[in-house]
Amino acid sequence: MKKLQYIVAVLVLSSFGSMAFGQLKGNQGYAGSAIPSSSAFLDASTTNSVNNPNFGKGMIYPRADLSTMTLSNQGTLYNSSNNPNRFDGMIVYNTATTGVAVSGATQGTLSRGFWYYDNSSASPTGGTWRPFITTATDPKFNVTNAATGTATNTLVDGTQVYAIKGQFVTTAGSTAVTITPPTGITSMYGITIYKKAGTGTGNGNKVVYARDLYSYDIATGAAVTGSQSISVVYPQDTYEYILEYLK
Repeated sequence: MKKLQYIVAVLVLSSFGSMAFGQLKGNQGYAGSAIPSSSAFLDASTTNSVNNPNFGKGMIYPRADLSTMTLSNQGTLYNSSNNPNRFDGMIVYNTATTGVAVSGATQGTLSRGFWYYDNSSASPTGGTWRPFITTATDPKFNVTNAATGTATNTLVDGTQVYAIKGQFVTTAGSTAVTITPPTGITSMYGITIYKKAGTGTGNGNKVVYARDLYSYDIATGAAVTGSQSISVVYPQDTYEYILEYLK
């Protein structure tokens, strides 16, 4: 009878073990799977005895909808000895296509793909979910004549440089022109003045005329053509410009 009770107890404990570890499945079924001296805790690529990349394995990451997944507190899970990192570094494959994470902050808007939890706070929900960048950012930007300007890829002491395009018309014998100040401008960063095919009376084959002005009033838009050392009279015509500025 005692032997039967012992067998039943072993089966019960085994079933609990199966439930506890049922979320993990191994698929490295060849010799040399132990790597006790390696810095990697898991290596499913090759072994000393089977040096063949065809035996490599992919890893299927946990899939989660961050808009509904709660970082839950199970008993003393967050005490300093059990989970001192407060989920910092957790990686999931997010399936939500919009919205924000229900636990912690969200960088931007949720989208499908790999996300990680960046948490240096003392609270498990004080971190931020951030996406892994999988595509390169296009460095190009399209400068338009929108009054708010176009953000460029340049910062000056951490301040964004904006750009706006426009036109000014010169009159015979005068260096005075008007360059409309863009919204929020605090200082001019640079300017490029050029001719454009089909604009004004020029044929559009001329090179850039200048990259500076003699003077520019950001309050009124009054400008004088030329360089910082001398004003220059432009031939009467219509000219294009790209104005770069700080807000």
